[in-house]
Amino acid sequence: MATSMIGHCTALLLVPTLLDPSALTARELPPPAYQLAAAQARVPPNLLYAVALQESGRNLRGRTVPWPWTLNVAGQPRRYGTRREACADLRQVLQLTPATRVDVGLGQLNAGYQRHRVRQPCELLEPYRNLRLAATILREQYNPNQSWLMAAGRYHRPAGGAPAVRYRQQVGQHLARLEVAASPRRTP
Repeated sequence: MATSMIGHCTALLLVPTLLDPSALTARELPPPAYQLAAAQARVPPNLLYAVALQESGRNLRGRTVPWPWTLNVAGQPRRYGTRREACADLRQVLQLTPATRVDVGLGQLNAGYQRHRVRQPCELLEPYRNLRLAATILREQYNPNQSWLMAAGRYHRPAGGAPAVRYRQQVGQHLARLEVAASPRRTP
């Protein structure tokens, strides 16, 4: 009981920064929810955040931030104002489109290939669950003889090839921006 209450309270404290990371300073990036999910899966937090930026990033008040209620249906992104709206559309989409053509949430988890990780597809729209699963998948794709960026490429396309190479480059660009944002400013 106490453990679940602590977890629930922690989740409530993380909600504002999950939905509006623009409120954070550069030193607080990635937001706490990403740091927690990354720590639990033993993956670099900046990598998890960079993957989410690549997968579900949208412009909010002049900054690109991951958006939790994002679907990608056969290559076409769809963004919603609420989880309820996203879930309703996800249910409809899955009646008409093969689940393997639908990606869901912050980490754009594939509704077909990742269905064994949830009881029903709308669970993938729960931001904390989505982050935990994305971090777990990144960890599963990691090979200690290769870089974490290689794991990110396999996260996107396990078979590798040109799509994985492009994805690694895109995530690498997000990582570079995060590093610059976190570096101390020097004044003359």
